[in-house]
Amino acid sequence: MNTAGHSEATKRRGLELNPFRGLRYDPDRVGSLAAVTSPPYDVVVRPDGLLHLEAADPHNIVRLILPQASTPAARNAQAAHTLTRWRADGVLTADPEPALYVYEQSDGHGLLQRGVIGTLRVSDPSEQVVLPHEDVMPHIVADRADLMRATSANLEPLLLTYRGDEPTAPTAELIERTAEQPPLLATTTEDGYHHRLWAVTDPADITAVRADLSRHQALIADGHHRWATYRRLRAEHPSPSPWDDGLVLLVDTARYPLRVRAIHRLLHDVPVPDALAALKGLFRIRRIDTPLAPALESLAGAAADGNAFLLAGDGAFHLVDRPDPELLARTIPPDRPLAWRTLDATVLHAALLDHVWHIPEDSPAHIAYIHDTAATVEKAERDGGTAVLMHPVREEVVRELARQGVTMPRKSTSFGPKPASGLVLRALDL
Repeated sequence: MNTAGHSEATKRRGLELNPFRGLRYDPDRVGSLAAVTSPPYDVVVRPDGLLHLEAADPHNIVRLILPQASTPAARNAQAAHTLTRWRADGVLTADPEPALYVYEQSDGHGLLQRGVIGTLRVSDPSEQVVLPHEDVMPHIVADRADLMRATSANLEPLLLTYRGDEPTAPTAELIERTAEQPPLLATTTEDGYHHRLWAVTDPADITAVRADLSRHQALIADGHHRWATYRRLRAEHPSPSPWDDGLVLLVDTARYPLRVRAIHRLLHDVPVPDALAALKGLFRIRRIDTPLAPALESLAGAAADGNAFLLAGDGAFHLVDRPDPELLARTIPPDRPLAWRTLDATVLHAALLDHVWHIPEDSPAHIAYIHDTAATVEKAERDGGTAVLMHPVREEVVRELARQGVTMPRKSTSFGPKPASGLVLRALDL
């Protein structure tokens, strides 16, 4: 994403990416690299996915990013103890010198994504260097901050995107050249994705990448809560300190476009009949007795014409669309751009959750945010709740709102593929 149009100060100070000594699993000490990786902490479907990952290997990274104990303090203390023990036992070892890491993901079916992992200077919002596009939930930021303080580590990179200028730019050239070399590690995770990682330690290469990226700003694709956590922790520690930077993966979407998927909602204590009854007269409701895939096609068709949602949990799907204009007029804040007011997530949160269903959006006891579509439906059917399936928003809408400084409702988008957690960590004492 080019910095043209922003202040001279922003042009002078763009992305500041730094090398670091990566902390990585010793392949000789674990069953397999694939068995110790995990999706990002907020993608793991708890408790099913959590238990599966814990069983995959006693050293799975989920024991650090989602520690299990009776209290938050005990969980964080357990993660800190586990990290210390794994380092002492040589399960995790530090690379000998600081590096930037080229990271590749592919699925064997045409999807290929490459980027560079490093530590990024944590900038202030006023600098417009790193642009968020979603609001965050304070309790999640507090939870992640407590974990990072306890472990004194960045356990998984967040995903940032930028728009490169040309294929011959130094960062793009370095990534492609590096990907032709034997990798530092390679593994295939159970979702079928292939992962490769290389360390770049040459000072000239690092200098060229840093200079190239300093001309750019980035969009947060995944990791808003972790970025907000980085900012909180940086403010707590006098600069200079290791907390001035946070672990990120930067992907040039001019070369490697990301996929944008929806994040679905699970209403824990609202049975589908109750959810539908509250919508009568406010939305058009149509029952769809088809499998999930054609039901999602129906949702996509309805979403092309306006706001639409798919409700599930009672063995069928219910397409909800054509909201009452009067409902929108009295519930949607009028002082935001039209692109924001017409988002499905805006209508869901401002009209449905707040005024129709009366569900607090930041209460884990009432609502869950789940990335996997089938898992959302399955959990709703098993628990007697309501799954609210969303249609993904277009990436250009996300970018335009971010450029305007307008944040979308929480958990509006899921960019991917996301980096696997566990391939490279950052310990701040290194």
